[in-house]
Amino acid sequence: MKSVVIAKPGEMIVEDRPLPEPAAGEVRVKVNYASICGSDVHIWHGHNPFARYPRVIGHEFFGVIDATGEGVDASRTGERVAVDPVVSCGHCYPCSVGRPNVCRELQVIGVHRDGGFSEYAVVPASNAYVLPQSIPDKLASLVEPFTIAANICAFLKPQPNDVALIFGAGPMGLTAIQALKGVFNVRKVIVADRLPERLQMALENGADVVLDNSEIPLAAQLEGEQPTLIIDAACHPSILSEAVALASPAARIGLLGFSGEPCTVTQQSLTSKELSLFTSRLNSHRFPEVISWMEQQKIQPEKLVTHYLPLSDIEAAMTLFEKDPRSCCKVILTFS
Repeated sequence: MKSVVIAKPGEMIVEDRPLPEPAAGEVRVKVNYASICGSDVHIWHGHNPFARYPRVIGHEFFGVIDATGEGVDASRTGERVAVDPVVSCGHCYPCSVGRPNVCRELQVIGVHRDGGFSEYAVVPASNAYVLPQSIPDKLASLVEPFTIAANICAFLKPQPNDVALIFGAGPMGLTAIQALKGVFNVRKVIVADRLPERLQMALENGADVVLDNSEIPLAAQLEGEQPTLIIDAACHPSILSEAVALASPAARIGLLGFSGEPCTVTQQSLTSKELSLFTSRLNSHRFPEVISWMEQQKIQPEKLVTHYLPLSDIEAAMTLFEKDPRSCCKVILTFS
């Protein structure tokens, strides 16, 4: 089988590998579609602190179960599944309180263990979620990115009377827009970005107001309006302090991603407004929730997709995703 392997930072190859056999409790998935995430690019370049090499990357993927391991009902063969990349131990403190995404022994498919940029992948059977026929194959790999929005929203608890501000109109920002508008019916969603093409994407995904913050500070453009809910989907170190300054008293702020650079926030700036600060990593069993969103058409994943390319064009696909944010959003790899 063909697999995309990051042999070491900076070295990506398409390698012929033997067909894997599922171990006890696992299933083998014949991958049909997989979508590229920024973390895949980071692993390629050696910028993901959690990756181990060599690694088959890819954590957003969809396919059909074609083999089952010991202890897995053989009737699961033939199921159409989206794969949750979060593999947890099930017994540590985070797992016991419903936070498997920060399990003490966390493994992420495509980061710590081999992923879905491969013609076949073996995964825990419990991580393979059956999809209804109403979700088309070509969009099914996008369940995973929407779970990131679902996870932060579970902390922030959006309300219809919220005024939301999202920093960043990349894929994560766009999924957050769709969730806030389509699922939680938030009254007003404002999106800030520095690329006009990204701001246009934000409008197409449901934003009510878009602001270019490349030259004019957001404080001047908001004209005194104070967001009650803020999501940082850009993760630049300077954003948190700006979010705190812009936020309404009693607002909630959610952080996606993790910059390693320090930022400066005073206790006074947080406690004087009694702000709530939430962080979110991956997802904690949000696949059923997002599958329901898709089935009910509360979100439109097709609005994220700009390109489909074959697995054989992986380097071109990764480069396009990384280098062309003006015209490229989600790139989906196809498997023939």
